[in-house]
Amino acid sequence: MTKISTLPFNKTGFFSSLICDYLEKKHALKPFYNRFPSIENFKAQIEEKQTFYKQDTRNVLVKALKNQYKLVEASNETLQNIALLQKTNTFTITTGHQLNLFTGPLYFLYKIISTINLTTQLKAAYPAFNFVPIYWMATEDHDFDEINFFNFKGKKIQWNKNANGAVGELSTDGLEAILQLLNSELGIGKNAETLKKLFENAYLKHDNLTQATQYLANALFKNYGLVIIDGNDKDLKALFAPYVKQELFEQTSFKQVTNTNTRLNNLEEKQYKIQVNPREINLFYLTSNLRERIVFEDDVYKVINTNISWSAHDLEYELETHPERFSPNVIMRPLYQEVILPNLCYIGGGGELAYWFQLKQMFNELSVPFPVLLLRNSVLIQTKNQADKLQKLQISTEDVFLKRHTFINKKVREISNINIDFSEQKKHLQQQFASLYELAEQTDKTFLGAVKAQEKKQLKGLDTLEKRLLKAQKYKLSDQVSRMTNIQNELFPNGSLQERNANFSEFYLEYGNTLIPELITHLNPLNSDFVVLTL
Repeated sequence: MTKISTLPFNKTGFFSSLICDYLEKKHALKPFYNRFPSIENFKAQIEEKQTFYKQDTRNVLVKALKNQYKLVEASNETLQNIALLQKTNTFTITTGHQLNLFTGPLYFLYKIISTINLTTQLKAAYPAFNFVPIYWMATEDHDFDEINFFNFKGKKIQWNKNANGAVGELSTDGLEAILQLLNSELGIGKNAETLKKLFENAYLKHDNLTQATQYLANALFKNYGLVIIDGNDKDLKALFAPYVKQELFEQTSFKQVTNTNTRLNNLEEKQYKIQVNPREINLFYLTSNLRERIVFEDDVYKVINTNISWSAHDLEYELETHPERFSPNVIMRPLYQEVILPNLCYIGGGGELAYWFQLKQMFNELSVPFPVLLLRNSVLIQTKNQADKLQKLQISTEDVFLKRHTFINKKVREISNINIDFSEQKKHLQQQFASLYELAEQTDKTFLGAVKAQEKKQLKGLDTLEKRLLKAQKYKLSDQVSRMTNIQNELFPNGSLQERNANFSEFYLEYGNTLIPELITHLNPLNSDFVVLTL
């Protein structure tokens, strides 16, 4: 039986102050988002998007999706959702992700499951409307080194290849070697065979990374009506062309995002880390094996690292005739998504939401509705055996999330038969020195420095003694310390969150085709706590 425990994100130690403050609805952040993700707030979001989003755009979207699904064995649920997008009462909930090899880190699943589950909750709350889960494939990204590997049981399985241009167009040639490696790593058994076949069908039976990823995501989630979209589409880009033109000739995003970054930096309550800095033109030029930035220099528009250049007039003509060649960067991609989709909410990780906060002023300037921003579910999966070990070692959910040094010291203090905590002694020492400071004040103030030096010396001596005693006790309890660190290593590989490191295949090997249904059943996207699942 599945057991659930939760922990506030601000207690995990793995999430930025920006995200924690957003979840706590801190007033300082209110100007940087539209509506907080609650069921009630979606009513106004629906009304706002309904006013903006036109039927002509729906028609182009549905036609493009039907074309993209020509070679996909889509489920009835997915085909019905695509058809529903033609209707004015249908809206989308969207998540996006890179084309990581074999889905990459585990949170790929959590993003999509959060998206699927939110559409279910919204349908229950607003039965007069339809809600479609969307996975936006980042086919136009060109950072191959970010996507060419996945981790399996501590091993990095990597696809080595010379790559240029958009990753979605990369040939899948050479992935036979990865399948051979996977065959040996996965071993035997029904679940292992399912994973091998899934990899083979996705990567060896499709020509490029876009098709392979589309197949893989569809195979995992088609029963839930997931609709997968490739933004690298001429008809969809044509819808976005007016905004591209404005970006090229008016540099709207640079002005607005720069202003927002200044406002974020000048917040009195707290300064937040700026996630992305805008360029003067936030677009790439995209052709076969090429995705390079467009710049304006010496009164001409150029594509860096090439000989391609245009006058303003010629560039405008290029956009009119080949809108598919203009590729948005991280600043413009969210705008592209919100222009072409009847979207209400974007679901992403902490890093993603951080840069979305920089974009609201730009959206306002362009009169495009800004979506609700929802932090995806975060999950730590533990087996029943691991849960039993934690219980025997008296390690709580809060304990296991502690950094290694703090974790070990805390547990050693708890299980020791002597008290290795000199907090009281330090407090008593400081009280004694407070009297000495008074005495020095009354006699000769020049002694204050000597008193302070002596206080510092004695406090440091207590610190040193405490550390030495703790070290000795760790050695004495080395067996228990070893068992505690082993279980923490299992749950937090390389000291990082499981979901950011491990691949779904490790867990599919254990739980098979019950893995995704279990996650669908137990994850609530609007519950803003970190989830620990014992499966």
